[in-house]
Amino acid sequence: MKKFYILWCALLYVTLLAQDYNASLIPENLLKNANAVVRESAEDYVLKSVKELHIKQTHAVTILNSAGDEFSTVLIPYNPNTKVGSIKVEVYDAAGKLSKTYSKKDFNDYTNNPSAALYVDDRILILRPMSSQYPYTVKSYYETTTSNTVYLNYFRPVTSYDMSVEKSTFTVHNTSGINIRTKVTDRPLAKLTHSTEGNVMKYSYENIPAIKHEDLAPSISYLVPQVEFSPEKFTLEGKEGNMTDWNSFGKWYYTQLINPVSEITPEIRAEVQALNLSGTTSDKVKTIYQYMQNKTRYVLIAMGIGGWQPMPAAEVSKKGYGDCKALTNYMRTLLAAAGINSYFSVIYDDYSVITFDKDFPRMSGNHAILMVPTEKETIWLENTSQQHAFNHLSFTSHHRNVLAVKEDGIQIVDTPVYKPEQSMEKLNAKILLGDDGAISSDARFEFSGGQYDSNLRLLGLKNDEIREALKNRHYNLKIDDLKVNNLKNDRDEGKIGYDLSLKANGFSKKIGNDLFFPVMPFYEAVMLSSNDERKLPFENSFPFQDDYEIEYIIPAGYIFAEIPKSSSITTEFGSYTIDFTTKDGKLLVKRVLTINKGLYPKEKYKEYLAFRKQTASRDNTKILLTKQ
Repeated sequence: MKKFYILWCALLYVTLLAQDYNASLIPENLLKNANAVVRESAEDYVLKSVKELHIKQTHAVTILNSAGDEFSTVLIPYNPNTKVGSIKVEVYDAAGKLSKTYSKKDFNDYTNNPSAALYVDDRILILRPMSSQYPYTVKSYYETTTSNTVYLNYFRPVTSYDMSVEKSTFTVHNTSGINIRTKVTDRPLAKLTHSTEGNVMKYSYENIPAIKHEDLAPSISYLVPQVEFSPEKFTLEGKEGNMTDWNSFGKWYYTQLINPVSEITPEIRAEVQALNLSGTTSDKVKTIYQYMQNKTRYVLIAMGIGGWQPMPAAEVSKKGYGDCKALTNYMRTLLAAAGINSYFSVIYDDYSVITFDKDFPRMSGNHAILMVPTEKETIWLENTSQQHAFNHLSFTSHHRNVLAVKEDGIQIVDTPVYKPEQSMEKLNAKILLGDDGAISSDARFEFSGGQYDSNLRLLGLKNDEIREALKNRHYNLKIDDLKVNNLKNDRDEGKIGYDLSLKANGFSKKIGNDLFFPVMPFYEAVMLSSNDERKLPFENSFPFQDDYEIEYIIPAGYIFAEIPKSSSITTEFGSYTIDFTTKDGKLLVKRVLTINKGLYPKEKYKEYLAFRKQTASRDNTKILLTKQ
């Protein structure tokens, strides 16, 4: 009887502690702007030694509508060094009643490789337990054991817009004797609760409201709080490392991951010799870089230490493909064969600036580029694109720092900083106005910097697709005919240009016998919300400048009734000028819009919006032509 009583009490205790997944119990503030609500999330890490990490994960999310179905998917990655233990998935209806259960056998097992181009030994278990009745709740529990202890890295309670969190916890049981550094990044969104008892660290967040995306909002990773972890000793794919400081980590990175795959084989040496290099160091680097681009293509590879170790340079040379790590290290090896030093560099490639903390060494980053010091300047190479210009980094790699991996450690180096005039759209156009309101235009467009990046996609399109893309870009015009000629990617100077000829109807409006037309036919309207209750900071992710010069030729028998006054605007966000001059019956319009890079508090959004409304208003200035 006593045993029965103890068992009954234990069952009662578990029942009382069990989460009630009745959707009606979700606090009202967590429903606002949410497509899904995380009811509970618990990650329990047990670090037993430098090469043994046990992980238990429980995650319950209530899906409120069809837009939230994506959050119901259960993903469990694994590989030869990460074993998956027990798995249990449960689905509850709106009242919190259990309706379906799943186990490991119900999961689909896929190669964990988005490119699907190569064999990899990283795999992923996937289950999509959706319901047609909303709301519903999916609860998943699984255990994994891994020797890759470096993956004890961060706790981030929110990973997406439109998702709120009722409770999220992260616990680290450290029985290894290894020191674990921590770094807390607070945000106004939620307050961290933290406790340490002996070798157990516990972190939790509660009642985090959903973030609704707003125009120009920074990346979600910037907006949410997080806790980062960095074990001073770790293992990655059987290779033990030291992360007490960046130099120790860098020596390990170079010795274990870079140097073993960087052999200068006779074939690689012959490749370089065949290029007959001459000129300055920069000239030689450019020749090798453009050779590498023409020979290789980008695919994702995740073999072995795939997330971090490059594919051997000799393999890239033979097969002609690789991911960012492989292509960067192949380029580095080619340069080494030419006697030119360069450094494999890890970076956070993102619209928002994410930098490495000089005082907090941690295995992180999501991309690799190459740094080449020369006698005149540092050359930066993006190695994943066959179209990318020499010594040009995309705007998602500017204004931040990299981990340059050297034989004697890591050097944290800043990447270049764009000025607006280095990221330019240059337009020169002649427009013939017809007395029927139509126009005939011949224009030359040229793009550099970040605007070069955004126009690279044109190079991958067919001719009819290019015409359609530019029709869509100039949607404000009623285009009757459009031709694109001389589309060219100048990989030496980092510029894309093309000639655009078009005819459009209804550009000018008739008022009796007079004509009325806007001064700016070519522009991309910026549609920004004027919501008075801005919640998030806003960001212009790269600086740019639009420099337009347009000459209007008016129909015979017409004169300008009045020429608008030139004007200018200057703010902390940027500047704008527009000038009007006439000569020989023609109107010349010069317009320059400059936008500064910046991350601004939400309180300044109204000022920024007012600035962009002013520029749009001046772009919409009308010119009146009077019939003589």
